[in-house]
Amino acid sequence: MNQSIICPRFEKAVSLLSQRWTALVIYQLLSGSGRFSTIQSAIGISAKVLSERLKDLEHQGIVKRNVIPETPVIIEYSLTEKGTSLKPILKVIENWSQVWVTRE
Repeated sequence: MNQSIICPRFEKAVSLLSQRWTALVIYQLLSGSGRFSTIQSAIGISAKVLSERLKDLEHQGIVKRNVIPETPVIIEYSLTEKGTSLKPILKVIENWSQVWVTRE
């Protein structure tokens, strides 16, 4: 019997997107840049976890942190080109969920 081997890049991508809240943070930013508090209230995530996810996504090159030097300082988060390229994938998941996932 032939056992298929999972590509390490595919495995890493699935691991990244399957981290709790990560896909929801990316999905929220698909509509445009957002401030920390806006993202937090939109998806109902704790500040600590959101901070961790945003830092990780920034490290992965998916999210860009933009500091606007005003008083007080404004920080906005947006998707990079790499992050925006996830839109078709998340839209397919959204469409699938509308058909196959039941509301609780």
